[in-house]
Amino acid sequence: MGRQFNGKKILIVGGTGTIGQSLLRAILIDNPEVVRIFSRDEYKQFMLQQEYKEFSNIRYLIGDVRDYNRLERAMQDIDYVFHTAAMKHVPACEYNPFEAVQTNILGTQNVIQAALACDVKKVIFTSTDKAISPTNTYGASKLMAERLVAAAQYQAGSKQTKFAAVRFGNVMGSRGSVIPLFQWQIEEKRKITVTCKEMTRFMMSLRQATELTLKAMELVQGGEIFVLKMPIVQLIDLANIIVENSAQKLGIDSNGIIIEEIGMRPGEKMYEELMTEEESVHALETNEMFIIRNSFIEKHNYFEAKKAKRQSYSSHGLVPLSHQGLLSLLNNEKLLL
Repeated sequence: MGRQFNGKKILIVGGTGTIGQSLLRAILIDNPEVVRIFSRDEYKQFMLQQEYKEFSNIRYLIGDVRDYNRLERAMQDIDYVFHTAAMKHVPACEYNPFEAVQTNILGTQNVIQAALACDVKKVIFTSTDKAISPTNTYGASKLMAERLVAAAQYQAGSKQTKFAAVRFGNVMGSRGSVIPLFQWQIEEKRKITVTCKEMTRFMMSLRQATELTLKAMELVQGGEIFVLKMPIVQLIDLANIIVENSAQKLGIDSNGIIIEEIGMRPGEKMYEELMTEEESVHALETNEMFIIRNSFIEKHNYFEAKKAKRQSYSSHGLVPLSHQGLLSLLNNEKLLL
């Protein structure tokens, strides 16, 4: 990806989260002038300071994405912004819907307005597959945030700021993801709970999520959504592998570990969708990703990209990874104990 951050000033909104910290590690390699970590979690900022205390080019800013004035101060003289802050837990958003609106929708609009006010060069927003045909508050709030990011591009007027979004599937091993939850349940309770064994999900590693976000920052021309092509995993296959691996590490019989099906949670879907058929009409395709262009913006060309086929990209319509394929993926990403 070259040295796109060398000598630049970067703000990571939600910088103490899993994606934010991974972006920080990658950006520091490029020797930026400064990286500002913006989040409301004082404890995580303290822990991050301990981990990176030898770096003099990191600034730690306490603030909430809901607070426009604080965001604008944080963006002074910034070149690039990564917006990763969100309420992400589906049940929490269902139970506290307006809190999700304030963080995921109003917070994103605050980021947009502050970026325009401060003449930021590029802004990348991290979205989710749950924004497609949403059935829960989290997905609906992320869909609205995507729309705000797209609208910001063609309503920017004379401002030169470029906005784009990246759509993630489930990030394996991230805070709150199912793999560390399964591992904890086995160690503590000798059983795991799955909502529905036939459920399928798009899965990506933290490394893939980080690389997609950095690639989007490099390629952004205005108003796009970047979607990584990623494998599909059936929940029961993942559960079986974690059971086998954890039992081996703990020295216990895997037959003694119960897999309990507890039913779907409010707002949860059996399958996920990363791109609708309607979006595919405006999409380009490379070997690694889809690029959904903004229909209101003049068409751009991207290196080695070709027109995508008209189709939806759903975890229901494609073949999931085999047991061995999933095992290899988990091993390669060092996600097993």
